[in-house]
Amino acid sequence: MKTAVLTVASRSRREHLDRQRRVLAEVADDIVRVEVWLDETPPADVPDAGTLTLHVPPGSTGLRVGEGRNRAAAAAIEAGAELLVFLDVDCLPGADLLSAYRTAASSNPDAVLSGAVTYLVSVQRPETASDLPFLTRPHRARPALPAGATRRATPEEYDLFWSLSFAVTPATWKRIGGFHPGYEGYGAEDTDLAWTARAADIEMLWVGGADAYHQWHPVSSPPWQHLDDILRNGATFHERWGVWPMGGWLEAFAAAGAIERREDGWARVR
Repeated sequence: MKTAVLTVASRSRREHLDRQRRVLAEVADDIVRVEVWLDETPPADVPDAGTLTLHVPPGSTGLRVGEGRNRAAAAAIEAGAELLVFLDVDCLPGADLLSAYRTAASSNPDAVLSGAVTYLVSVQRPETASDLPFLTRPHRARPALPAGATRRATPEEYDLFWSLSFAVTPATWKRIGGFHPGYEGYGAEDTDLAWTARAADIEMLWVGGADAYHQWHPVSSPPWQHLDDILRNGATFHERWGVWPMGGWLEAFAAAGAIERREDGWARVR
């Protein structure tokens, strides 16, 4: 099964991308590699030979992550890929990630496939694929199955979908229609994709053994630097689906006095 690994990147994550490239070279062979740069201008250096490199500049309100992934998928399909593996720039692929997704796709070509993600801490800086098994500690918010196992997600579990690591066949990707173009900056585009899949009666499967490892970077809780993005993208999601996503963040911002409810929406108060 000819497989594409698709990653969107920016200069702020260049170190993470370089580490991902090294680990991917260890665990993958004969893949279609697509990298999409989201900055205003792409880097001047030439990527690894054989990498398809695209440029999707920011929109008026932020980076266009979803559109970058859409363009990457189109390029991979044109190159003959039979499986699309979306891997966030912060994520390192486990040794069995690609084989687990391929096996699951062979039996379930019409499903969205989602593997477990381990969040590394600041002192964990793996440099090779052989370092990763010792660090495996899947995030407890999502199902983590034994290698070789799959389980169909319940309708409620579509809210747990993360675009950090997932895989689909080109046919399933076309049924979903890709990421909605109305999201820019941080938040909601992955939940929107999952809800779109659910509305189209597309199964989502949890895939054991498809482990990815999220490299550490500083974060804030709640993510104050993304407040305006969350309000804007949350409003777009509400318009499409009738509910507000990222409720935990919104409640935290409200508790801090930064936003308030106004009718059926949220707005800044400072």
